[in-house]
Amino acid sequence: MNYRSSFAPVAVIAMAFAFTACSSDSGDSTAPQASNKTTPTMAEISYPDTPKGNVVDTYFDQQVADPYRWLEDDRSAETEAWVGAQNAVTFGYLDQIPYRDHLKQRLTELWNYEKVGSPFTEGNYTYFYKNDGLQNQYVVYRQKDGGEAEVFLDPNTFSKDGTTSLASLSFSKDGSIAAYAISEGGSDWRKIIIIDAETKEQLEAPLNDVKFSGISWFGNEGFYYSSYDKPKGSELSAKTDQHKLYYHKLGQAQSKDTLVFGGTEQEKHRYVGGYVTEDDSYLLISASVSTSGNDLYLKDLRKPNSPLVTIIESTSTDTEVLDNVGSQLILVTNHDAPNKKIVTVDASNPGVEHWQPLIAETENVLTASTGGGSIFTEYMVDAVSKVYQYSYSGERLREIELPGLGSVSGLSGKKHETQLYYSFTNYITPPTIFSLDASQGTSDIYRTSGAKINSADYVSEQVFYTSKDGTQVPMIITHKKGLALDGNNPTMLYGYGGFNVSLTPSFSITNTVWMEQGGILAVPNLRGGGEYGKAWHKAGTQLQKQNVFDDFIAAAEYLIEKKYTSKQFLAIRGGSNGGLLVGAVMTQRPDLVQVALPAVGVLDMLRYHTFTAGAGWAYDYGTAEQSPEMFAYLKGYSPVHNVREGVSYPATMVTTGDHDDRVVPAHSFKFAAHLQAKQSGTAPTLIRIETNAGHGAGTPVSKTIDLYADIFGFTLYNMGIQKL
Repeated sequence: MNYRSSFAPVAVIAMAFAFTACSSDSGDSTAPQASNKTTPTMAEISYPDTPKGNVVDTYFDQQVADPYRWLEDDRSAETEAWVGAQNAVTFGYLDQIPYRDHLKQRLTELWNYEKVGSPFTEGNYTYFYKNDGLQNQYVVYRQKDGGEAEVFLDPNTFSKDGTTSLASLSFSKDGSIAAYAISEGGSDWRKIIIIDAETKEQLEAPLNDVKFSGISWFGNEGFYYSSYDKPKGSELSAKTDQHKLYYHKLGQAQSKDTLVFGGTEQEKHRYVGGYVTEDDSYLLISASVSTSGNDLYLKDLRKPNSPLVTIIESTSTDTEVLDNVGSQLILVTNHDAPNKKIVTVDASNPGVEHWQPLIAETENVLTASTGGGSIFTEYMVDAVSKVYQYSYSGERLREIELPGLGSVSGLSGKKHETQLYYSFTNYITPPTIFSLDASQGTSDIYRTSGAKINSADYVSEQVFYTSKDGTQVPMIITHKKGLALDGNNPTMLYGYGGFNVSLTPSFSITNTVWMEQGGILAVPNLRGGGEYGKAWHKAGTQLQKQNVFDDFIAAAEYLIEKKYTSKQFLAIRGGSNGGLLVGAVMTQRPDLVQVALPAVGVLDMLRYHTFTAGAGWAYDYGTAEQSPEMFAYLKGYSPVHNVREGVSYPATMVTTGDHDDRVVPAHSFKFAAHLQAKQSGTAPTLIRIETNAGHGAGTPVSKTIDLYADIFGFTLYNMGIQKL
């Protein structure tokens, strides 16, 4: 097991928004045909009126106007009316795209196949997630002793419109009790419901207002979870800087839950998570003030009232516990090892000075897990997986043979389990589930995907290109075989570049539909990500953030130079931190691409940290109050502050959710308002606002299909494509 997986990731913004993980079938769609016919221009679109206010902020004696500050109140009647008016214009524009329905139909056809996740055992049952095809949410099934499967939890029944999703599910140690978290309307605030796993009867009142939390059980008695004191509205409350760890004893009111960590100024951290070792011996508490570096503490649960013991306190390195054998802890860390290493230490004296090496750092970035009494080390070699199996004594037992170049996920399990499961995928290979005999290291196919795609019809290749400062950056380019490199191919350049997130190859239906239309998918591994360890991440943060934008610009220039595409047929897309990437690049280089698609982006870099979720992102970004130098740097690339009068910007469709409480929609609202007011060219500048939706997690399938039909339709239409 990897105990840290039992609570929410520290880098909560780091939802790479890569691509929806689903599948496809090869279709012989004819190549899209460009036309001399012009698409509807900005002059033909009547945008809603967006009044300007007189708000002016002062930073280090410099005044900065913020005329659309009123849009930050995303629950006001005025903002609600503005959202409705913007959507009316946007969907009126999208309705005229002649092949939008075709794209929606094709997405629906290819999405409609049975999808089944890897099995896992809890108590007397084997559980698995399954989607029959077009269900809005995956259903949790279970079966006993190979018998007939039954529905355990069906999130599709949680709400009429499918917008309430199952966010997490955790079982007590003997599997007799389950606690699951739900998200309503895409919110990051969760509700935890506790049920008898056998009868599915709810045992007590739900726990409310839980955020960025796992559910980690201590036996069958109760569990640990994390949350903040919930603020009102979008504005940042000081309370949201203080994440707190609680213990909930079953049968006890939430108001009586024990505050375990985070109640004092000394224990003030932005992110706190607690996880219990498999043998119930220790509670590990990870606490961090930013998205890089964590403090790690230990509490001996076998001894009542035992004190918290420090394992490491660090603002710049990450450490987590993989497993324990009695009092011996197995840790994975990048302390004095930027690409990570594995060490051991006795819980009675766990400080850094007592750590002993177990598996040394290599030149490739390490991700580790345990299961079946073994340690599994996954290394990223130029962003693709290579996996080895080790004993707990540090002996390398074998390399796990993979079916090709791609990404592995899920290789973990309980200590006593000898049969483990993992999934393998890449951009043209739908996820295949393998079963692994942990004693022999041999893998067999457990379940193949039902996706209707012939991988042999596509090619996915990795190239390296040179960024502005000479840095070599990898990029994977995927498309149909035999595609002519004549500069006329619609190309989607997707990027992220932040928060130590690695974009590794993965398959999705949406990518396949794009490539069926003759499109190219290009995904570079930009600095700011984690593909090459701590140094690669740091090279894309704070006063080095421009490196990320330069890497993305260089990727676009490479694709044009090598005739994969041309400016007319190039689109850029990214979500969350990737939305910032798109916003920065399109304002710095408006001449570079035809279409820009910033999704749920961080776009106001002077005020992002004043919103509820943004306070913890300062390690990557810095803040405007930090210093005059940092203020000037942030203002120099902040998309909201760099939309200029008299500039012709690409055709732009900003996308966001009106209930996004991670990257609040005010970022997108303000950016769209500036674009519509200042665009001097004829390209449309629209904003598509999904109602009753959040940052993306748990989005119903029906809404996802509609979104991608609109994104692809808008993109192709503004490339001058007349028909598909």
